[in-house]
Amino acid sequence: MTTARRSAVDRLLSQVLDEFSDASPPRVLDCGGGSGSRAVPLALRGADVTVIDISVDALATLTRRSVEAGVAERVHAVAADLEALGNLLGPASFDFVLLHGVLDVVDPAVALSVARDALRPGRPVSIVIANPVAAVIARVTAGDLDAALAEAGDDMENRSLGIGRLRALCDECGLRIETVHGLDVFAEFVPGSLGPEAVEALDRLDELTAARAPYRDIAARIHVLARREHGT
Repeated sequence: MTTARRSAVDRLLSQVLDEFSDASPPRVLDCGGGSGSRAVPLALRGADVTVIDISVDALATLTRRSVEAGVAERVHAVAADLEALGNLLGPASFDFVLLHGVLDVVDPAVALSVARDALRPGRPVSIVIANPVAAVIARVTAGDLDAALAEAGDDMENRSLGIGRLRALCDECGLRIETVHGLDVFAEFVPGSLGPEAVEALDRLDELTAARAPYRDIAARIHVLARREHGT
């Protein structure tokens, strides 16, 4: 079930874009943005978007989608990994950075430092991570208690990037967290096939609970909006 998650993230990204002046298009960096599911809609909103990804095939899809959407001049594909980003694009050159689903598969400390260096001071970064707490709940509801026990071991925070560890890493590299939202708070607990009215109700329910504990704490994914501090 992804409808609620997508609508929630789209809403959060739109709110960020609204803070930029219409006088010049904001420069957005989408790290690991692949085929452009975020980049193309942002370009349609007027942003100039650079997508960095190691998958040449995904970037080819991105290029095709941007052409079909009529925004090819505002979408730029870069085939590289995050570690090479500073040498390729230069420091402090972006207004907004996306790290969606990236920190779960790369060194999060390195990725956050790269994002900070790419941002102009005071500019935001949007982060989406998997929630290890939700993984435990999912194992239990599926009846796999042995796997749930393994997931919930004493070293869960060290093995998985939860919100506690993410907060510490952001503090260490000079990124100040402003908001934390749960994504797909209830979507994992409902049947896979729902009618339009039920999907709309689920979207609304997730919207109402996304920023509220304890609902936020059991969400399938966590969205964090942080900002590069001045002087870092």
